[in-house]
Amino acid sequence: MDDLETLELLRAMVTAPSYPGVPRQEEATARALETYLRRHHIPSSLVEVREGRPNLMASIAGRDPGPHLLLCGHMDTVPPNAGSSADVLSARVETGRMFGRGTVDMKGALAAMAAALVGIGESGGLDSGRVTLAAVIDEEMESLGAEALIMSGFKADGAVIGEPSENRVAVGHKGLEWLEVRFIGKAVHGSVREEGVDAIAAAAHFVSLVESELIPGFERTPDPVLGPSAINLGTIHGGQQPSMVAAECRVQVDRRWVTTETIEQVFAGLENLLARVRAARPGLKTEFARMPEGMATMLHGPLVIDPAHPLVRAAQHALAGAGCDSSLTVFKAWTDGALISREAGIPTVIWGPGELKLAHSAEESVPVADIFLASRLYAAAARRFTSAR
Repeated sequence: MDDLETLELLRAMVTAPSYPGVPRQEEATARALETYLRRHHIPSSLVEVREGRPNLMASIAGRDPGPHLLLCGHMDTVPPNAGSSADVLSARVETGRMFGRGTVDMKGALAAMAAALVGIGESGGLDSGRVTLAAVIDEEMESLGAEALIMSGFKADGAVIGEPSENRVAVGHKGLEWLEVRFIGKAVHGSVREEGVDAIAAAAHFVSLVESELIPGFERTPDPVLGPSAINLGTIHGGQQPSMVAAECRVQVDRRWVTTETIEQVFAGLENLLARVRAARPGLKTEFARMPEGMATMLHGPLVIDPAHPLVRAAQHALAGAGCDSSLTVFKAWTDGALISREAGIPTVIWGPGELKLAHSAEESVPVADIFLASRLYAAAARRFTSAR
């Protein structure tokens, strides 16, 4: 593989902004990938999901039938950090690292996946099976690209999502729900507080129950692979002014759930707490619902793959062959892999270069050596997986 060319591909993608608000958001990134693949005679196509926002699909087939591997990553990024003085589109390379938005999350992995596809094609191709690269849109928002891929009827025998795992193989991650809880009270003058229904106090009661009862319950019943469920109280907004009892308060939560729960249990656990808050405050009403910006149509559930699956074994074999850590881990964040696994029925691992802690940060960067290593790991694992019978 030509590492310099891989680096130039990554630079072209990073310097093409693809965060929300950019016109035709991911198109320039998709075009950079398309140009690179076309130069190396890898057939590819752009499949428009929204106007000016295409998924890119590319594939190479072996001489004989065999397993089909999907290499998948998203082209969109989060916006630049507010107040940052760094040029997040510079794609500058210093001290062996490329800096810029998307280097970690996750244009670095896409560059490595494309390089792996080219490397396989230019070193004799595949003996059997097929490898497909899917570069999708919108993972940071509603996963419109992954949903479109799934609804097209796409099938494979295994999938790699290249989110940043420091090139270790992650065999699962928790599910994700963004929920808004609304407390509806009664506004009165603050001097006669007892005649109103304080929505802020009700929200505080709910927060207290989450901290004292819900979270300890998670710790007592961990998932055997993913560990305990989790909840984060992300925002709270309520009231109008100090001298008025608050008639409304809203709390937004991030709820991470595991395979030992159902989505109905997730909702029931919160509703049970809200019922107790209502019982303690006559006249209070509560509502809660999914936040519409958190998902499109498919459930954002947890992901787990059998550690003995041939894809996991192929990835571990590639790592061991390169002298790398082949032990298994779990991924901390949510990914499109859950949709591909749960909705399309494709066993999926999370495996990519870079550190998750640097994603979405003003200091986002990735060691260029990790990109080059990832391209070779992907190629080695793809050859082994597609040759399995």
